[in-house]
Amino acid sequence: MGLVTKGDNWRIPDKLWKEIKPLLPKGKPHPLGCHNPRVSDRDAMTAILFVARTGCQWNALNATKLCSSSSAHRRFQEWEKAGVFKELWRRGLLEYDNLKGIDWEWLSMDGAITKAPLGGDKTGPSPVDRSKSGTKRSLLTDAKGIPLAIEVEGANRHDVKLFGPTLEGIIVERPKPDSGNSQNICLDKGYRGDEVKELSKCMGLNLHISSGKTGLLEEGKKARRWVVERTHSWTNRFRGLLIRWSKKEENYMGMLQLACGVITWKATGQLR
Repeated sequence: MGLVTKGDNWRIPDKLWKEIKPLLPKGKPHPLGCHNPRVSDRDAMTAILFVARTGCQWNALNATKLCSSSSAHRRFQEWEKAGVFKELWRRGLLEYDNLKGIDWEWLSMDGAITKAPLGGDKTGPSPVDRSKSGTKRSLLTDAKGIPLAIEVEGANRHDVKLFGPTLEGIIVERPKPDSGNSQNICLDKGYRGDEVKELSKCMGLNLHISSGKTGLLEEGKKARRWVVERTHSWTNRFRGLLIRWSKKEENYMGMLQLACGVITWKATGQLR
């Protein structure tokens, strides 16, 4: 899931920039009338991607000469607030659906816990790391692992409680299930419970939960949940997400949406 073209490290591919550029809000003039020229949007986005991929601190950007840390971080927060990263992801899904087709037949959902040493919004004691501060991201994918929705909560939040919000967070229109368009969702045993069963039924989803022993579905069918685990792995290749350093939920979510957007556009086969 590389981000850059060969021979031009850490530069945004032209195709990806072509999709990003129209989404960016018009830049505001400096309130003090600064004489220094405004950093180009492309350089700022390249710096943001650099932080996402390497996991370096924002201040480390000053040594890279890609963009000043203050400009990149300010632009990142402006663009997150304007919904740029979510829209990039949404348009990537629409393009993927047009070219290859989102496979709604077998959806998969799973949660992943990451460390959050600085705490902040939607963090909590991690049940897998001696109750240290952590955060959980709940991810929904199609049958091929294309990310469709993502939600964030504290690490101690049960997967069952994230099931509904994650389904409701699908950022493109989900086709209505009918007799000729069956939709299934694969989950691990952590999602057992009446709440999940009832919500699945209301949303027209056939529920398949792993037994936790053989890895097979309760109905004896082959497990299909591995695709969401692979997508979590793709997301973790963005080292800025492997450990959550953002105290603000919106900053962390912005990085997640950016990663999902890049993963989706990469899957279209247009980023080479």
